[in-house]
Formats: sequence, C-alpha cells, structure tokens
Amino acid sequence: MESVTDTRQRIINSARDLMFARSYSEVGVQEICRDAGVQKGSFYHFFPSKRDLTLAVLDQLDTYFRNEVLGKAFAKDIPPVQRISRFFEMLYSGQSAIKAESGQLYGCPFGNLACEMSTQDEAIRKKIDHFFQAAEQPIAETLTEAMEQGDLPAIDPVASARAIFAYAEGIMLVAKTRNDPKVLRELGNHALQLVIPATVS
Repeated sequence: MESVTDTRQRIINSARDLMFARSYSEVGVQEICRDAGVQKGSFYHFFPSKRDLTLAVLDQLDTYFRNEVLGKAFAKDIPPVQRISRFFEMLYSGQSAIKAESGQLYGCPFGNLACEMSTQDEAIRKKIDHFFQAAEQPIAETLTEAMEQGDLPAIDPVASARAIFAYAEGIMLVAKTRNDPKVLRELGNHALQLVIPATVS
C-alpha cells in the first residue's frame, strides 16, 4: 500500500516534470493529477493551490541543486579556480543529458519560472530570489579561497560571485533558445574570463 509520503512526492514529481518541460501557466491541476495517477481530492489534501505545489517543487529542486550541482562542483578536491570551470561543465553535462532524452533543452527551472512568474506571484518570486542568493555563496567562498592562495588578484568575491551566477543563468537562456547544450560550454569559458584574468591558470 502506497504511503501518504509517496503520494505527495508523486504529485511533486509530476508537477516538476510537466512545468519544466512546458511552463507554469500551461500545466493545470487536472493534468498534474492525471500524470501522477491521483484524484483531485488527494491533490488538495496535500496542496491548497497550484502555487503551494509549485513552492514545494522549488524546495525539492533547491535541495537537489545544492547537493548534486553546487555541492559537487565546489567540492574542495581540486583547486578553487578549477571548481568554477567544473560548475559550468556540470551545467553543460546536465542539459546535454536532458537534450539527449527529450530532444529539447529545457534550461534552468528556476530561471524559467522567474521569467514567467516574478511579476505575477510574490511568494514564488521570493522563493526563487532566495535560491539565487544562496547559490552565489559557494562561488564567493571559492573566489575568496583562490585569492588567499594567490591564484587570483584582489577582487570583490561577493560581487564577482553574483556576476558569475548571473552569467550562468544568461547562458542557460541562450542555450535553451538555440536548443544547443554546447553553448553552455563555449560561453561558460568566455564568461569565466570576464571575472578571472587570462593569466590565471
């Protein structure tokens, strides 16, 4: 017998996949229920509204991104400057896998939802903004470590981290528009050079 937790998770997973592949506005509660194999009564038992479900989806994506992308990209097993390159390479690998499976490059789920909903729903906007700001932290810490080791000149690590993450989001949008994950690798390397001098190896 399926547990309550399993039912709730199935609804979140269906909403995540459908919204990621299309958009928030195009995916309704009825379609999410059909995809998840649940009745509407079960949906509203767990989530008062589609917005509440979306916030739960964002929480799940946040946990995944922190652990599986940021946590691994900025692990201290390689020199700090190389970790930034690894971050862009991981974005490339992830989107390449999605393109291979679906034929489409979906881009960043946070960025997609920010573009669609930031002027429409304040709770969703705040949730995404919190994620963006938290995602900048490991980049800033890595830049600080690189300066302390003499691999970078004196820069503002917080502002530079914000710039690097903004580049990453912009590159994801360009790659999605071209439906080409290689853009992430190519432009990622150029974006890095805007912050880190070319003389740094």
